[in-house]
Amino acid sequence: MRDELLHTPDGVRDIYNGECTKKLIIQEKLHQVLLRYGYHDIQTPTFEFFDIFGREIGTTPSKNLYKFFDKEGNTLVLRPDFTPSIARSAAKYYVDEDMPIKLCYMGNTFVNHSDYKGRLKETTQCGAELMGESATSSDAEILAMVVECLRSCCLKEFQISVGHTQFLNGLLNAAGLTDESVKEIRELLFNKNFLGVEEYIQPLSISDKLKYLFQLLGNFNISLSELEASRDYAADYPQIADAIDHLIELYSYLQIYGIEKYVSFELGILSDYQYYTGIIFSGYTYGTGEPIVKGGRYDKLLSYFGKNTPAIGFAIVVDQLMAAITRQKIEIDTTNNSALLVFYPENSAEAIRKAMVLRMQGMLVQTTQFDAGKSKDDYFRYAVKQHISRVEFI
Repeated sequence: MRDELLHTPDGVRDIYNGECTKKLIIQEKLHQVLLRYGYHDIQTPTFEFFDIFGREIGTTPSKNLYKFFDKEGNTLVLRPDFTPSIARSAAKYYVDEDMPIKLCYMGNTFVNHSDYKGRLKETTQCGAELMGESATSSDAEILAMVVECLRSCCLKEFQISVGHTQFLNGLLNAAGLTDESVKEIRELLFNKNFLGVEEYIQPLSISDKLKYLFQLLGNFNISLSELEASRDYAADYPQIADAIDHLIELYSYLQIYGIEKYVSFELGILSDYQYYTGIIFSGYTYGTGEPIVKGGRYDKLLSYFGKNTPAIGFAIVVDQLMAAITRQKIEIDTTNNSALLVFYPENSAEAIRKAMVLRMQGMLVQTTQFDAGKSKDDYFRYAVKQHISRVEFI
C-alpha cells in the first residue's frame, strides 16, 4: 500500500528540482511577452459548470471531460480549454465594452484522453485572447506574439501552420456533399489521409476548378504564389475566395512583422475545437509529436454567453514546449544570486542575522546547520545540484 501511495495517476506527473525551475523560467518568459503586447492577466476557475464546455460550444467532447457534482447536483467539469472560460468572463465583465479586450492567462487544463497512451492529461497552458477586433491585422498580431513567445524561450527551429476554416467549409458547400460525406472527408483530413480525400473527390460530378482546390488540402506548405494562383480557381466560389484573400492579406502583415519565415499555409488543417470561424493554426518543432501551440479565430463563441463580438486567441502548451527544449538540448539559464549558509551550532545567531540581511538585499539564501556526519564537499555538491551560486561556512 505504501508503494502505491508514491505513484501518481495515469496522465499526471510531478515536476521538481531543476525541471520545475526551468518550467517557471519559461512561463515567466512567455508571460513577459504577452504583457509587452499590452495584454492583461486574468484567472478563471479550475472547474466550471458543464454547459460552459457543452456540445453547443464546440470544445472538448464530453467523454474526455473530468466531471463531478456539487452539493446542489449541478454537473461540474475541470476546465479542458481556457477559451470558453475566458469568453464567459468577457461576456460577464465586459458586456458593454465596445473597445478591444486583450487578456492573457497561465494555468492548467485537464483532458481525460483515452486514445493516446502516455499523453499528459494535465497540462500547463499560457495564452492570450484578443476580443473586439476582426481585422486581419489582429490575426497578424496574434501570430507575431506566438513567434516572439517561442523565440523568447531560445527556440529557433519551429513552424506555424496556418489555414482557414472557411476554405474547407466553402469546398464542402460548393461540392454539395451530404452530411455523411462531409464527416468522412473530415475524418480523412484529421488522419492526414490526403490520398483518401483525392480518391473520394475524383469521381464526384464537380468542376475541375473545385477538384483542383480540393487537391490543395494535401499541401503542407503552400507558397504565396500558389495561393495567389488558386484565387483564379476560386473566383466562382465567394466563400473560398474570401478565405484565400484573407490569407494573402495576412501574409503582407507577416512580412511587416518580419516573421513570414516561421509561417506556412496549410489549407487542410483541422482542429478538435469546432468554434473556430476564421484562420486556424498549429505550431510544431523538433522533439515533440504534439503541437506546442494552437489557436485561431472564433467570432461566434462569445455570442453563446450574450456578447456578440469577434475574437481570436492562442494557447502555448508549456509541457510540450519544455519537452522540445529539452530534446533540442537548448540551455535555459537557471543561475541566480543565491547562497547556502552552513553554520556550526555555536554560530547559529550570526548565520540567521546574516541570512536576513542578504535576503533584504534580494539574495536567495538557504541556511542549514552543519552535520558532523557530512563533509564540506557534500555541501558543495548539494549546492551544485540545487543551482546555488555560493556556499559559505559560518
